[in-house]
Amino acid sequence: MAAPAMDHTNALVGRHIQNMSEGTLQPHWGYADRVIPCTNDPGSCTYLDAVYDAHDVGMYYTGIIWATGGAVLLLWALSRRVWRPTRADEVIRTPTDVEKSPSAASSVASTGQRLRAAVSAGLRRHLLPDSVRAIFGRTTRLQVLILAILTGYITIFSFIGIVYGLWITPVKNMPGVYNTRSSLGPWSDRIGVLAYALTPLSIMLSSRESILSLITGIPYQSFNFLHRWLGYIIVVQGVLHTIGWTIIEVKLYQPQPKVAIEWITQLYMIWGIVALILLLLIFALSTPWGIRLTGYEFFRKAHYVLAMVYIGACWAHWVQLRCFMLPGLLIWFVDRAIRIIRTALVHYQHLPDSTMGFRAAQANISNFPDADHGDVVRLDFKFPTDWKIGQHFYLCFPQGSIWQSHPFTPLSLPNVLNGKATHSYIFRAKKGETKKLAELAVKKLAESKTEAVTPVILQGPYGESIADNLTPDVNILCVAGGTGITYVLPTLLSLIEQAPVADRKIELVWAVRKRNDVRWVQQEINVLHAAARTHGIRMHIFVTREQSSRPGSQASRTDLSEGEKGDSKAVRIKEASATSSSSGSVHSETLDIEKIGGEGHDVHPDLIALTKEFVAGTAKGRTAVIASGPGGMISDLRSVVAQCNNGGKVWNGAEQFDVSLTCDDRLEW
Repeated sequence: MAAPAMDHTNALVGRHIQNMSEGTLQPHWGYADRVIPCTNDPGSCTYLDAVYDAHDVGMYYTGIIWATGGAVLLLWALSRRVWRPTRADEVIRTPTDVEKSPSAASSVASTGQRLRAAVSAGLRRHLLPDSVRAIFGRTTRLQVLILAILTGYITIFSFIGIVYGLWITPVKNMPGVYNTRSSLGPWSDRIGVLAYALTPLSIMLSSRESILSLITGIPYQSFNFLHRWLGYIIVVQGVLHTIGWTIIEVKLYQPQPKVAIEWITQLYMIWGIVALILLLLIFALSTPWGIRLTGYEFFRKAHYVLAMVYIGACWAHWVQLRCFMLPGLLIWFVDRAIRIIRTALVHYQHLPDSTMGFRAAQANISNFPDADHGDVVRLDFKFPTDWKIGQHFYLCFPQGSIWQSHPFTPLSLPNVLNGKATHSYIFRAKKGETKKLAELAVKKLAESKTEAVTPVILQGPYGESIADNLTPDVNILCVAGGTGITYVLPTLLSLIEQAPVADRKIELVWAVRKRNDVRWVQQEINVLHAAARTHGIRMHIFVTREQSSRPGSQASRTDLSEGEKGDSKAVRIKEASATSSSSGSVHSETLDIEKIGGEGHDVHPDLIALTKEFVAGTAKGRTAVIASGPGGMISDLRSVVAQCNNGGKVWNGAEQFDVSLTCDDRLEW
């Protein structure tokens, strides 16, 4: 900053060309006091006017930025109440309602509901696909648009309200020596102030216990993209602020090198250098290359520590702007405190000795070996918790490390029986704590020969429900890749607990590498298949890494029990699934298991064609696509769902062109 407060050091008074004993001190929020009246040369006084005016205006702009954000959140919260989706069972409540006012329900459905659906479909068509993937990764156009608006907003406030000029002023007591004073100083101060002002927002966007989620209804993980790129903006601002003042102090101010040495050795500047180094470290470790080099867990822990030390360094660098650093610290600590409290409340249970205390869940571990891609682990346990379909928990495995937790979605329904709900999870154990858990399961099974049990600590639930708006008039297409089946299975399991709906279309498309992968969720698939005919559910399981016998033909649809006659689990699927033809192929109205892979490589199902076929085949109502899987699969679905939407046709009553997509963004981490 150009003008440090007088409590930093007296050595910089001369550089700031003000004599504190010659006048009255005028306070300026977030900046050093100014001496009035100005007794310097005219050029220096004009420059001081520009410096202080630019700073004061910049502080107003930071208030405008936060006020604008608050107004947007307020309007968002109000719109959630006013534009709340109208459910079919709310439009017409009873036959008596129709008799009293036959046009009332039609009016509601034809105005508010149709308008909301048409606007949503139009926005999805243009904003749902990925945008500039080479730079932003697999991120929707909507996220990139929000980032562009925020960046443009900040850029405008970085330049307006500054008097641009150049002032050549004499150096006191040094005839013939001149300082070059310019608008580079006020501009460098402005972007420094904005970097401070954006810090609390960056921390808010990263919070798991997110107030933004409470207001907007958007899951906290959806803010990760903005958190990351807002961090990049702060890095750019910090670097430009440093470059600007380095040019001023090392080149434009005279005499040199005396001025530069006095400047760089001041305590506030030392803390500024520390803050910039920490900021660059945070940036380097958060890049994809940094995360791959150090590992995600190291990145996460280092990110927390470096961010807090960075805030402290910023506070020490420019204490007058602590008004932005303090909220950032408070948001961070409140987020952590709420996490601890929620975890403690979840695990405060009756102990075996009839007392109350902290008790971990005891999970049975099932291990499904896979030497090529990492074993898949399944956990099953009962615990007194509640959640909504689509929400997830962070699971900590104390036998591995109490300092790490990982997000997992329960594949079971949140049904509570005798005070306890059944939790079931599957995940692939590639490395780190999950690999340790797979190794532990193998070891314990070898020792006990019966079952392996491990304690589990839960944090959560987190995220939003995906089933709240899946009313009987909605067609449902569930798409999963590998262990992503955990995200979509609860929706299907909940549907078979409801009354069947005529003309409703429900399908599951699941891509797995091998036939044996179906065993991960053997019992759930059996339950779904038993009720599939009654509820009109079709299930398509594509085996992507086992070569089909006749590619493209019906003969490539294979019975799971082929080559595994001794596997009782596989036999149960055979008996539940379909009647085999003489060629060994499965011909079922409700379950297809098809090998489409090539030898030694994956051949993925054509999700674009499958999705279009599903939407075209719906008899009535809109369609909800629920998906979880690899990034490429999610990108394909975003593209095809966008193509299926048409706001104009929805407004004219063609509901089949209203297609939504809900996906598990956590697989993008």
